[in-house]
Amino acid sequence: MSNLDKFADVNGVRICYRTLGSPDDPPLLLVMGLGAQLIGWPEGLVEKIVDQGFFVISFDNRDCGLSGKTVGDPQDSGELLLKAASGEKVVQQYSLSDMAEDAVSLLNFLGFNSAHIVGASMGGMIAQTIAIEQADSVLSLTSIMSATGNPQEFTPTEEALDALLASPESNRNKIIEANVVASEALAGPHWNETFAREQAEKNYDRSFHPKGIGFQIGAIAMSGDRTEKLRELDVPSLVIHGSVDPLLPLHCGISTAKAIPDAELLTFEDMGHDLPEIHWDQIVKAIKSLSLKG
Repeated sequence: MSNLDKFADVNGVRICYRTLGSPDDPPLLLVMGLGAQLIGWPEGLVEKIVDQGFFVISFDNRDCGLSGKTVGDPQDSGELLLKAASGEKVVQQYSLSDMAEDAVSLLNFLGFNSAHIVGASMGGMIAQTIAIEQADSVLSLTSIMSATGNPQEFTPTEEALDALLASPESNRNKIIEANVVASEALAGPHWNETFAREQAEKNYDRSFHPKGIGFQIGAIAMSGDRTEKLRELDVPSLVIHGSVDPLLPLHCGISTAKAIPDAELLTFEDMGHDLPEIHWDQIVKAIKSLSLKG
């Protein structure tokens, strides 16, 4: 992927983005997950998507990477998740709807009225929100290792939840080591320690902003259950999920696919909450096939 970071001031926030491919090809927007920078999309996977004839746009969500940061401190993440699970109203600075507007505003800034939207984890939730609230901006929807927002379906393993909510360490080496451990806790059997360590180092050196995760968890908790609104979608949709995902278990993907009319469901028996290289070809093939319906 091109390492040229560009910036756009949209929707009241500064968004860092990158592009790869020909702008004459159909645009495809990649939306990353909780606390994950745009470099969380493996370069090889992005290149395979470009090779299928897409102009790929990736970006840092607000409160992540080189994009704008919220002033102040977030609410306690554990308390936010408990409130959401109990149905208690959560109010914070922004919601997934605001993050969806960031994404659409970026597309418009780049001269596109619509795009194929591919989101992973929280990015899948943002992608779903775009499809619900701004359907004209979506040519096709791909939701990867994500969920509907139904709090009853959020049943992570204790190890995965600990990895999600762990307090940040105090220096570079400890932070990198903690991120490597967390990535193993979330991944499936194809976890690669060398890749995980390299990625953790790149992430830290590009941007370290642990407060952002708290704000993003707040956005998820504030946004509630999308199930009924997903039932109203009329857009070609694909749901991809791993059978051994410890953070958002397989039933989250199944429920998402059941909620969206005529959605395709692609599952991998040996995939956790990660994007292992062994499945890239099949993932890209499925996204390309879906795009032909959009």
